[in-house]
Amino acid sequence: MRAPRPTHIWLLLTLVAGGYLAFNLQGPRKVVFRPGPATDGHHQIEVACANCHTPFNGVPEAACLDCHAGELQQAQDSHAPSIFGNPRYAVDLAKLDARRCITCHTEHRPEITGSMGVTVPLGFCVLCHAEVAEERPTHRGLSTGTCASAGCHNYHDNRALHEDFLLRHAGPDAPTFQGLAPPRETWIARDLGDRTPLGAADADDSGSSAPEVVAAWAGSAHAASGVACSDCHRAEGADWVDDPPRDVCASCHQAEPQGFLAGRHGMRLSVALDAVSPPMARQPMRPDAPSGSLGCGSCHDVHDVDVRSAAVGACLSCHADEHSEAYPGSPHARTWESEISGNAPAGSGVGCATCHMPRTSMRVGGDARTVVQHNQNDNLRPREKMIREVCMNCHSLSFSLDALADADLIRRNFAGLPARHVESIDMASSRRNTAEEPPPRN
Repeated sequence: MRAPRPTHIWLLLTLVAGGYLAFNLQGPRKVVFRPGPATDGHHQIEVACANCHTPFNGVPEAACLDCHAGELQQAQDSHAPSIFGNPRYAVDLAKLDARRCITCHTEHRPEITGSMGVTVPLGFCVLCHAEVAEERPTHRGLSTGTCASAGCHNYHDNRALHEDFLLRHAGPDAPTFQGLAPPRETWIARDLGDRTPLGAADADDSGSSAPEVVAAWAGSAHAASGVACSDCHRAEGADWVDDPPRDVCASCHQAEPQGFLAGRHGMRLSVALDAVSPPMARQPMRPDAPSGSLGCGSCHDVHDVDVRSAAVGACLSCHADEHSEAYPGSPHARTWESEISGNAPAGSGVGCATCHMPRTSMRVGGDARTVVQHNQNDNLRPREKMIREVCMNCHSLSFSLDALADADLIRRNFAGLPARHVESIDMASSRRNTAEEPPPRN
């Protein structure tokens, strides 16, 4: 028997290697091709390569905007690409092409990646704004690396930091007062026609439901709104389903799934991957956290629909970071306990969802409604995004800036007072008092 020729061996090895790569390229182990770990914001979907990458064409701008355009529009993007169409920016763009997301947000480079996935060195602002220290006495002596310090400037979202907003809140407001969260709609639903409230005797279940399940449903907002068991478990006349899919919830609750799919709890579902589960998280999770996939029923008991439990208990059943674990002993928790016990007005308590899933105005079916934003990332980074729609319900702008600039205070879940004062409002007031002409707003 003749020994195999070297060319045959190389051909065989090439076929084996090619088959291995092709198998992994089509399967769940696409991560073998990545040049490095994805950022915290994208690691859940890093195997869905085609959502960002185009073969032989890198990452087109449209791939970023498919997910983030709405957020940038809402933020009134301070550095929108349209700004840089002016020829006077040609020299600046040669230093830093600010028209492309990947100029500052380069994936798979953990060794150079900082907060919010930024991969350019701190101080990049000076490339275009080198004259600020000369033109503004309030900025003389400041390091160029402090521009993005909490309480100063953000690249995209400056709604709570822009000079005119700072000046509108330059008065001596009380640092803290008892505020109320905006009243939310009790139910955002499709047109179900005239429904009468239902009780336990009206349960049209499959006959196998435990009495405690029927009792929970009978006391819920669903039963009070005339939503029977079959409306969810036998949707549109289909066979009975013990565990209805998320689409059934979305058929009535129209706004919530949009936010859920945009945030870290649901983003894998938005790119056709299996739902996320706590073991996938990079943030610390409780060792006894539920290991199943996240869906509506992970936080909401689908029968008694206790939104108060979802607003605190569901969060703390999974999250074990310092901020979350400090919540039960925090001033915010005391306000929550006062509301739940009936000793404080509705909407005055601060639970996890009060800040991270706030009530916000949006259009649902053409109508303006106040609903709960289920994208828990929507106002999380940069921190100042939380100021206008959350913090200032109960705190002055000055106190909010100081508190959000104190990383240690945040870790303690705001147990205590800010350690330092952020001078943003003071600087804006100083410019006004010295009759400095404010810069034009783009």
